[in-house]
Amino acid sequence: MPSASSVPSANPSHPSSAAVILAVALVYVVWGSTYLGIKFALADYPPFLLGGIRMGLAGVTLFAIMRWRGVALPTRAQWGRLVWLGVLMVLLSNGLVNLAETQVSSGIAAVAVASMPLFGGLFAWMRGVKPTALEWLGLIIGFSGVIWLNIGSDLLATPLGMICLIIASISWAWGSVWSRDQDLPAPFMSAACQMMTGSAWMFLAALLTGERFAGVPSMHATLAMLYLVVFGSIIAFTAYIWLNQNVRPALAHSYAYVNPPIAVMFGVLLAGERITPSEVGAMVVILAGVVIITMAKVFRPKPATAS
Repeated sequence: MPSASSVPSANPSHPSSAAVILAVALVYVVWGSTYLGIKFALADYPPFLLGGIRMGLAGVTLFAIMRWRGVALPTRAQWGRLVWLGVLMVLLSNGLVNLAETQVSSGIAAVAVASMPLFGGLFAWMRGVKPTALEWLGLIIGFSGVIWLNIGSDLLATPLGMICLIIASISWAWGSVWSRDQDLPAPFMSAACQMMTGSAWMFLAALLTGERFAGVPSMHATLAMLYLVVFGSIIAFTAYIWLNQNVRPALAHSYAYVNPPIAVMFGVLLAGERITPSEVGAMVVILAGVVIITMAKVFRPKPATAS
């Protein structure tokens, strides 16, 4: 999972249609393909070492680019928040998805992670943003799909995968909601530092769990890892940042219900993964809930302002 917690709101500008289409395509297709990329890389890279290497390379590269462009370093207080976000948005999100994919297919992992906006809606409610009737409908429908997925799919036979994916979704959602009110550096610098601090947490987790390389990773697994670094953690994430600053939030965040079917398609076509009718049904219900919540946010009345 890419980190997208530190992106501030921005007034939509008027970018070209071609630029928007390209950015949307990158976020939809590349992020949808990263689940299968993780599965391929896990053939030779242990889950936390994979995450540490991926996020470390991507974070250092982006950090160097930002410093070359003159972007200011985070303050000491900001570093403290970034370290915490590295736990939530990298270790507990991406790291646990990696661990889950040692147990479940890439498609099921993507479908389970699609529940993130549902948890985000609950956390926003806990912080005082009361859901509308339409949002409540989306939450109820979406969570019924989550229950269906967890009792009607291979997740029931793989409790480790199920627990990891639930925690990953909760951590991503909480980090996204919590970070909105925090003082953080410029978006790309914040992303780079989150990936770097998250990488350190990943390597610590690898050390504590005794991860080791069984041998020299194959070229196939290494190319998959590099694909995750370059396309998943730098290019697609940059496209998402740009979208979040230039188009309506509903479009920028629509990846949440587009990535899962794309991930399932890649898994079936390129890795021979299978998805049962029950899992397809659960995916449809989860994504229906996410779509309803997204549309409810679009049509939420703006708070009255004093004249």
